[in-house]
Amino acid sequence: MTLIKSISGIRGTIGGKVGENLTPVDLVKFSASYGTWLKRNSNKESLRVVVGRDARISGKIVQSLVISTLQSIGLDVLNLELSTTPTVEMAVIMEEADGGIILTASHNPKQWNALKLLNNKGEFLNGSEGELILEIAENEDFDFVEVDDLGSIEKDDSYIQKHIDKILELSLVDIAAIEKANFKVVVDGVNSTGGISIPQTLRALGVKDVVELYCTPNGQFPHNPEPLKENLTEISELVVKEKADFGIVVDPDVDRLAIISEDGSMFGEEYTLVAVADYILSKTNGNTVSNLSSSRALRDVTEKHGSKYQASAVGEVNVVKLMKENNAVIGGEGNGGIIYPELHYGRDSLVGVALFLTHLAKKNKSCTALREEYPSYFMSKNKVQLTPEIDVDKVLISIEEKYKSEEISTVDGVKIDFDNEWVHMRKSNTEPIIRIYTEAKSQDAADDLAQRFLKELATLAGIA
Repeated sequence: MTLIKSISGIRGTIGGKVGENLTPVDLVKFSASYGTWLKRNSNKESLRVVVGRDARISGKIVQSLVISTLQSIGLDVLNLELSTTPTVEMAVIMEEADGGIILTASHNPKQWNALKLLNNKGEFLNGSEGELILEIAENEDFDFVEVDDLGSIEKDDSYIQKHIDKILELSLVDIAAIEKANFKVVVDGVNSTGGISIPQTLRALGVKDVVELYCTPNGQFPHNPEPLKENLTEISELVVKEKADFGIVVDPDVDRLAIISEDGSMFGEEYTLVAVADYILSKTNGNTVSNLSSSRALRDVTEKHGSKYQASAVGEVNVVKLMKENNAVIGGEGNGGIIYPELHYGRDSLVGVALFLTHLAKKNKSCTALREEYPSYFMSKNKVQLTPEIDVDKVLISIEEKYKSEEISTVDGVKIDFDNEWVHMRKSNTEPIIRIYTEAKSQDAADDLAQRFLKELATLAGIA
């Protein structure tokens, strides 16, 4: 069991001992720290925080503890109940709230939960802000208010629809084209809030034939909730059986979007962003940004449109920062996270669905035909489990030294760019692992490169 405290929030497994797991005590402490930080950074007498959760089994308990703590610090709370990460971000903006908390452990299994923290722009906190909250929590440097100053609570479970309404207003979302295409779509909502929001989005866009798979928001994940190929065999088979045009898969908090093509093959998490960027850049002048672990395909498509691509450190906050600095009109992360600033600066599967469907409808092609338009790269995503005695920094420095004659980036871990392939190794911010991503011109080459560096890391770490 694990508790991970980072600048982006607190994440852990439910149950166990205080300080070692995500217990009620830890939830109260961290919620109070966030509330205290908000109060210290505002001149307003009354502050308001938006709270929403995914459908995890522990969600209601975590929600109750977090909201009660915020009220006890003296903050008013807008409770969205079941929601999505991008919906909470949108609600902070639309309500002009002072912050937000999303109760979700994203793609982690059901025993996990987490608090994702937002600023008053509906964006994730930066490093220095996160460090201050961690410091407040460590020192238990917070005061609870007296009874007359307790915060209020208001509920609004209509925000998914409000979020969708904003998407429908976007100039590059073409409802008429989508309706004309008469798509049939299979949706895997992994029994979380994607099961509510994605079918609702599709129907609002004019898709009449929606086949729902695992769309009951009960938190009983039917498979590993990370939307990777090995976890998606059931929807792949169902897309073919139903003769659907494509399938849509999201993670439990709906900020990662994966597409299944009509033949049951993966369109590719990486290529969700590539396809959407191709559409946006065909209509809008501007640049693109993704993180260092994302496919070269986005760079290739960006340059095809005469625009400039740049890579950031891994993490949404880093992508957003670089997008703002470089006038990026579309960006995100290669895990299916699409950030469209015209709506808001956050990974958003709902707007991703709307833009992807518009692009596909206007192209009047199948998913497999659309996929063939883009450069073919293949990725392998692996990880090494860490133990406390492993000196990760030392291991990565050794790798950097060994390959110093190659093109290397140390912005985030170590990325080595070879002529036709690359490898990126970094310590995860959310799990006790080293992630190893590779990309090459064939799957075999990507897998071989990954195995090579897995062995090298294991040898250097002394766990071979």
